[in-house]
Amino acid sequence: MTICVTVVYSPGPRVVEELELQLDEGATLADALAASCFISRFPELATCTPRLGVWGRKARPEQVLHEHDRVEIYRPLLVDPKVARRARFEAQGARGAGLFARRRPGAKAGY
Repeated sequence: MTICVTVVYSPGPRVVEELELQLDEGATLADALAASCFISRFPELATCTPRLGVWGRKARPEQVLHEHDRVEIYRPLLVDPKVARRARFEAQGARGAGLFARRRPGAKAGY
């Protein structure tokens, strides 16, 4: 018996590679990664051990897959999200940032 899984990888911003695979029942994440051939297509995956997940949750390569699972291959972060947020905040200035940056004329502070 076979199961249908989807393997997804994003090599860059706004680029998504998606592949549907038919695997034998009892197949693991490692089996799906090998069957997808993403490691040969994207050399950056071959140089490091890619982080994997199923439906947005971290998973180990030996995890058994189920019907209609979505296997996600995560690329490493180039910039720490906290550092990027601080840089954006500094670039736009203190007055233009924050939850209450835009106020209606004559409105109370904080509304």
